[in-house]
Amino acid sequence: MATNPYSDLPAERFWRKAVAGVPPFAVDPRPKTAFAIRREDRVATAGSCFAQRVAEALREAGFNYYVTETAPEGTPRAEAEARQFGTYSARYGNIYYTRQLVQLFDRAYGTFQPELTAWQRQDGRWVDPFRPTIEPAGFASEAEVIAARDVHLAQVRTLFETLDVFVLTLGLNEGWRYPADGAALPLAPGVAGGVFDPALYACVTAGAGEIAEDLRGFLARLRSVNPASRVIITVSPVPMIATYRDRHVLESNGYSKAVLRAAAGEVCDGADPATVYFPSYEIITGSGPAGRYFNDDLRTITDAGVGHVMRSFLGAFAPNLAGAPVGAASYATKAEFAGVSGVICDEEEIERSVA
Repeated sequence: MATNPYSDLPAERFWRKAVAGVPPFAVDPRPKTAFAIRREDRVATAGSCFAQRVAEALREAGFNYYVTETAPEGTPRAEAEARQFGTYSARYGNIYYTRQLVQLFDRAYGTFQPELTAWQRQDGRWVDPFRPTIEPAGFASEAEVIAARDVHLAQVRTLFETLDVFVLTLGLNEGWRYPADGAALPLAPGVAGGVFDPALYACVTAGAGEIAEDLRGFLARLRSVNPASRVIITVSPVPMIATYRDRHVLESNGYSKAVLRAAAGEVCDGADPATVYFPSYEIITGSGPAGRYFNDDLRTITDAGVGHVMRSFLGAFAPNLAGAPVGAASYATKAEFAGVSGVICDEEEIERSVA
C-alpha cells in the first residue's frame, strides 16, 4: 500500500535511480508515448543541423528518408552536397528559429510574400535572403534568385503534403527580421550577402510564448494540408555560436535553450499523440554525461554523444530495431552535427564573416 504519492513510482522518476545511479551511456529519457515509425514512412527533417543526423540514423536503420528537392540528373555528388541537395528534405537550408518555419509554409502557399527578394554579395553575385548559403557560387542576377525560389517552394509544398513524419529541431530563439513586413531571416545581412543597416533590420529574441505560438501555428498549417502527418520536436544541444545581445554568450545560450525547451514542452504536452518531444538536448547536456559529449571547443558533439542520442531515438520510435547497432563513425559532428562535406550550418558564417 502506498504511503505517499511517490511510493509506487517507477525508477525513472527518481534522479538517484535514473541518472546518478546508472552509467552515463545508459541514461535513457526516451518518450513513453512515442508513435512508431514504419520503414515505409516518408520521414522529413528541418531545423537546426541535428535533424540531419536523425535522418542519417534512420537511413542506416533501413527507413525512408524523404527528399522532394533533388539535384539535377548528372550533378556530381560533391557539387550536389555543396549546393545542399539532400541536406534537408527540401533545399531550405538551416531553419534555426520557429518564425522562419511558419513563414516558409506561408511563402510556399502564397499567403506571405516578403518584400525582400535578393541580396547582393561583395563579389557581385546574388543570394536568397531566406537561404543565403544554398548556392556557394551565388546567382548571376536577382531574377535567377526568384526563379530558383519558385522551383524550391513548389517542392516545399509537395513535401508538406506528402510526408508522413516530420522531425523538427529547434536551434535558436535569437534571430534577425526585416521589421517592415516581419520577414524572419536565417542570418543577419552582411554575413553571407546583403548590407547590414540597423535602420532596416533588427535582432529579435523570441520568448517561450512566441515560440509556442509559432509551433502551434505551423502544426495547424501542416495538418491543414496533411492531416495524417506526425511530428517529432527536439531541441539542439549545441550552443549558439554568437549572440548579438549585450551580454555574455553563455547567458544568451542558457536563455535560448530554456525558452525553446519550455515552448516545446507546452506544445508536446501529451494531448496530441501525433506530436512528440524527443529529449536529445537532455541526453547530451544532462548531468549524467557531465560534458563528456562535447569536443574540446565545448560546442561540437562527440561521436559517442550522437550515438547515444540515436540509440534512444530508435528505441523510442523504432522499438523493433532498438538493439540494432548504430555506427558511430557515420556521425560527423563538426559544426553542430554538420554533414561530412560542405557548409550546411549557416551560423558558422558568422564567425567566418568576422575572422
